[in-house]
Amino acid sequence: MSLGLRLDVKQSQQLVMTPQLQQAIKLLQMTNLEVGGYVDQELAENPFLDGDRGSEAGADGVEAAVGTGEAPLDERWDGGWHQPEGPPASDQLVQVGGGRQAGFDDELPDLEQRFAEPKSLHDHLIEQLHLAVDDPSERVVGFHLIETVDEAGYCRADLAETAARLGVERTRVERVLAELQRFDPTGVGARDLAECLALQLRERDRLDPAMARLLAHLDRLAKGDRKSLVRLCGVDEDDLADMIHEIRALDPRPGLAFAPPPEAGAVPDLWVTPNRGGWRVELNTATLPRVLVDVDYYTQVAGPGLDPSVRQYFAERFQAANWLVKALDQRARTILKVAEYVVEEQKAFLESGVSALKPMVLRQVAEGTALHESTVSRATAGKLVATPSGVVPFKYFFSNAVGGEDGGEAHAAEAIRQEIKALVDRETADAVLSDDQIVKSLKDKGMALARRTVAKYRESLGIPSSVARRRAKAMSG
Repeated sequence: MSLGLRLDVKQSQQLVMTPQLQQAIKLLQMTNLEVGGYVDQELAENPFLDGDRGSEAGADGVEAAVGTGEAPLDERWDGGWHQPEGPPASDQLVQVGGGRQAGFDDELPDLEQRFAEPKSLHDHLIEQLHLAVDDPSERVVGFHLIETVDEAGYCRADLAETAARLGVERTRVERVLAELQRFDPTGVGARDLAECLALQLRERDRLDPAMARLLAHLDRLAKGDRKSLVRLCGVDEDDLADMIHEIRALDPRPGLAFAPPPEAGAVPDLWVTPNRGGWRVELNTATLPRVLVDVDYYTQVAGPGLDPSVRQYFAERFQAANWLVKALDQRARTILKVAEYVVEEQKAFLESGVSALKPMVLRQVAEGTALHESTVSRATAGKLVATPSGVVPFKYFFSNAVGGEDGGEAHAAEAIRQEIKALVDRETADAVLSDDQIVKSLKDKGMALARRTVAKYRESLGIPSSVARRRAKAMSG
């Protein structure tokens, strides 16, 4: 047998996220206040950046951001995960409104800053992803799955669609999801309530066959059908009572610990104001700095005769400055593009209040703006919008559709929740509405809901049952 060497050439596809691309993604997720903090840090570290803060300067920056004619940021990362174009060749000062979070060299903020700022659920999961997943392509799959995790901690991704979009096998997506479901908080990444509870029980070593059967029949538990559950689970009534007690001690929405409600007086990222019979959308320029690339200074200090290492350092800093300006420009225009579409679709809400809120999901906005769903999600994440009805989270405009009566117009789930709240607020001690009566009142308004759905919405609003409300009114009276 002879031994020999052979050289094979093989092509393969890889999902690659460049540092610039990662930075652009982070920039889009930041709030205006985070933008200001990051720019302040960059101004202190980069000799070729100059800037100041103020409403007039911020307004100029936004105009520059909207009017550059660059391709939207979405086109830089969707589909193929390509490296963005290089920094613009500048021969004059370039200005734009703001950006923030980890630096261009993936530097982390100092510990004092990191502990002072509240961490989002997505940030918390991404930190764990970096530690748990080494394979670059699987890490990209993890990034994508994390972007679909909602505020309650549930993964809303279609695994087959995710695999097709990223060009990987579905088994790989499932493997990464299984890893994600081992992250903290326990239960995160579940696709439904039963899976969320199962993940928490498994960690406690309490997911035995009887408990698994109980989770498979949560609908019967909701109906109070304990007799059939005793039979299905193969336990007696005392054991079933203990199992139910264990389930009620679990957290059905583990992600909410990372999503505190906005504080009163929170600073909005966007303003929506009436304008000549329509609505005007603007970034809150008072919270954005003006950023300038000082090309003249670079030309002066980077001339001939420099030590090569110093010249390289200056070139890197100048490139980073240009990239920051370009990325912030794209961030501003992407957010405005999404906001303008949402405002146009939700004009009725702006004019008439929450009862007129239309159903809207990320996919609809993505299609309407020709952006990717993940881009829309990032552009709205954590942002606050000042409207005539008050300051609301940008995500407030997104609500699933609930079918209308007799196939009529669908209604936003949030609008229905607020209608339920209004009905309960109008109750008197002598006229407390049962869930069935609420169903009838909603039906009269063209909102067709099942009793269990009304009960779910009522509970999500923290409204007690009719029996508890009647008792409380009697005691207070």
